[in-house]
Amino acid sequence: MTVFEPEAEIATLDTEEVGGEVVGRSPWELAGRRFLRNKLAIAAGVLFVLIIAVSLAAPLYAKHVADTDPFVSNLSGTFTQNGKTIQVIQQGGGKLGLGETPVGPTWHAKYFLGADSQGRDVAARVLYGGRASLLIGIGSAVLASLLAVVFALIAGFFGGWTDNLLSRLMDLIWAFPVYLLAISLATVLLTAPNGLKIGFVHVSPGSLWIPLVIIGIVYVPYIFRPIRGQVLSLREREFVESAIAQGASNRRLVFSEILPNVAPTVIVLMPLIIATTILTEAALSYLSIGVQAPQASWGTIVEDGQGLLYTRPWVAIAPGIMIVLTVLALNVLGDGLRDALDPRSKLRTKG
Repeated sequence: MTVFEPEAEIATLDTEEVGGEVVGRSPWELAGRRFLRNKLAIAAGVLFVLIIAVSLAAPLYAKHVADTDPFVSNLSGTFTQNGKTIQVIQQGGGKLGLGETPVGPTWHAKYFLGADSQGRDVAARVLYGGRASLLIGIGSAVLASLLAVVFALIAGFFGGWTDNLLSRLMDLIWAFPVYLLAISLATVLLTAPNGLKIGFVHVSPGSLWIPLVIIGIVYVPYIFRPIRGQVLSLREREFVESAIAQGASNRRLVFSEILPNVAPTVIVLMPLIIATTILTEAALSYLSIGVQAPQASWGTIVEDGQGLLYTRPWVAIAPGIMIVLTVLALNVLGDGLRDALDPRSKLRTKG
């Protein structure tokens, strides 16, 4: 049984008359109608989907548009533009005319955003970096949410020593600063000669699973706490007591009565957690303890461009813009989902 309490101003939308019969709308249908009326949230969702799409198209862009391998150094390479042959790494660049400087943005197909210090196409690397950043961000958020929901359901429903044990475990993880704990775990796993090995599962030190799992574990307590509190509240509600009186098993109570009612909270938290995990991955990769070479992420590309800020700033600016757009889109999308799934929160904010 799913219980939602829509706000008073839309209570009249719960039913409609079709062919002389009154047809009720489900809470999810009402939430969908409210969400579709939020044009800003729709635009944010479209922007996020577009970012995912262009990142997934990175191999097509690199092969058919840029005609380059963004993971191979091209220090002595050349390309042709408007009938002129241009060196990828140019001698005597910069204001002083000394040293070597990669080619800047051409605003054409090849080296659209210029090259980095290794002669690699920045635009192609940004798209490939988006694949890694989004994979880790979304994957770690899903992992954290799954673990948090399972632990919260067990702790909140059964209570007693089970609740105490799981809550103290979450408090232990919560006690460490997020980045300090992530840096410590990443340093240990990345410096291990054989990577991570658990039974028959072996993960190499350079695998994307390392930062994905680390970030996912770090953020479990941040989702566990609100879900556990909601489960504790729902366990005392009348519809749960009614199901117990009817002889419902614990399995039915958890999966049919409680889980559907905490699902909206998880859905609202998901975009915000993805935004947070993307920022965390970018920070770890910038510190060289996240995504490892030869793979790239937005964080590693920002780090690559740090030494070129005065001569070729687009190497660092481009991935930075992608991070800002992605996080902004996810935060606006999360606000829209919150307003749609919990309209009372909007009234409380206004009050």
